[in-house]
Amino acid sequence: MRTLVYGAGVLGSVFAARLHEAGHDVALLARGARLAALRRHGVQLAQEDGPAVRRVPVPVVEHPDGGYDLTAVLVRAHQADAVLESLAGLDGDVLFLHHWAGGPEALGAVIGHERVLLGFGTAGGTMDGDVVRHRAPGLLTRRVAMPIGEPDGRTTPRLERIARTFRAAGVNTRIEPRMDAWLTSHAAFAVPLGQAVHAAGGPVALSRDPDAVRAMVRLMRRSLADLPAPPVPHGLAALHTLPEGLLVGVLRRFLRSRTAVHSGLSNTSPSEAAELARLAEQLGARTRAR
Repeated sequence: MRTLVYGAGVLGSVFAARLHEAGHDVALLARGARLAALRRHGVQLAQEDGPAVRRVPVPVVEHPDGGYDLTAVLVRAHQADAVLESLAGLDGDVLFLHHWAGGPEALGAVIGHERVLLGFGTAGGTMDGDVVRHRAPGLLTRRVAMPIGEPDGRTTPRLERIARTFRAAGVNTRIEPRMDAWLTSHAAFAVPLGQAVHAAGGPVALSRDPDAVRAMVRLMRRSLADLPAPPVPHGLAALHTLPEGLLVGVLRRFLRSRTAVHSGLSNTSPSEAAELARLAEQLGARTRAR
């Protein structure tokens, strides 16, 4: 299976490197300064704050050319429109592995509904210049699987093939039959979290403000309650059933953890704010359509 990884940020770089090292035919799409850096040095990987940097010579391209069996899209939600335009009229399945609460119909309307697959990349890390500092393997990273699914919930041969490919590359992957509901539920949790972190200036700064964390918990509860269907996974229901004080304490501890610090939560750039705004807009549209 010839694969294009569309997006050379943290997740795209990690996935492309793992696929390449596992012997798969993969290319990584990048543009501008990121493309130039990848051509010079390859994908540069380091574990969290470790000094060792590993270089993986993943082939890079600037534009999709339609010669791929699978395109895995790892961009921000507000960048998806440009990606869709560039993939329209081409062949091959497209697996969207980013935040998205707008439903599969909006994606399929541009590139063809039969090409759309949904998922969510679970690897975490930060960019340090041109070096991707990813989370070190641990109990959490081994147990949390990347969900992927068909928009209609079926388990199809192409979905099973893609799951096998990622697993063979060391990416823990599972098939999720309710992927659209999963993405919408995740956005209902992630938007209040991301907006609170962004306003505070980072996860550690937010952890020091219990009142801000309490306000965030209440927004999460309201957002999940407004969903058109029960949240997926069902574990998110704990945000309603557990005492508020307990949730505040757990989340403050998480925000100070290495997992939070070495994740996208540490990115408080304008691009992060733009993605959160797009997700909030999509959630509002899904809520109004109830």
